[in-house]
Amino acid sequence: MTQSSDALDSLLSLETATLERYCASITVDGVISQVLRLTLNKGQQLWVSRGGLLAYQGVKWQLRVPGGAGKAVGRMMSGESASLVRVTAERDGAPVVITSNQPGKLATWDLSKGPIVCTSGSFVAALGDVDINVTMARSAAAMAFGGAGLFLQKLSGSGIAVVHGAGDFVPVQLGENEKILVSTGNLAVFSGDVDYGVRGTGGCLKSLFGGEGLFMTELTGPGWVMLQSLKKLPVPQGKSGG
Repeated sequence: MTQSSDALDSLLSLETATLERYCASITVDGVISQVLRLTLNKGQQLWVSRGGLLAYQGVKWQLRVPGGAGKAVGRMMSGESASLVRVTAERDGAPVVITSNQPGKLATWDLSKGPIVCTSGSFVAALGDVDINVTMARSAAAMAFGGAGLFLQKLSGSGIAVVHGAGDFVPVQLGENEKILVSTGNLAVFSGDVDYGVRGTGGCLKSLFGGEGLFMTELTGPGWVMLQSLKKLPVPQGKSGG
């Protein structure tokens, strides 16, 4: 297990040349609770998590289920709302401000480098030709005892994903069949080739007095993992937009 500096650098890089295909400009602002500032040209679109639109001008938005109604149940099982906000610019130079409603960091990932899997509350927005799907952990025990749940969001395609980590990102690189145990709630996002499950902490005394409960999240390589130094608060499910 090593620190995944390459993956972290790619995650935190704004990939300016790639992003310019999907928006006119993009920046990440703030320290304690970061926001994403976008400028869209007419007809450009993006997906935003519900409750994520902080402010906007010159756009219209509507609630839609990525992939249609057939994927609504899976999205709800992953701990997210069934629908996302679909934003479309009605003029050039339309500003949009997006928030995660959580303290922590925002980062972008170029999905041409490979798919990623997001735990509940980690997905913030997506630009371009992004497939927002649901994947399932191999271990059924993850639904009852895992820190992220049985169903997780999987993002793939050729666009850009915007993700959130509570507190700071903590990168880990896993080799072939290498494993790491993660405290419940401290897993943010990981590469699509990493396997996810749960493992017992090993005894009642540990579960009672160790502060970690009966199970921890188990991740198996190869691939990279981004932990979050704080556990996420419950995902807001309030109204989106103004």
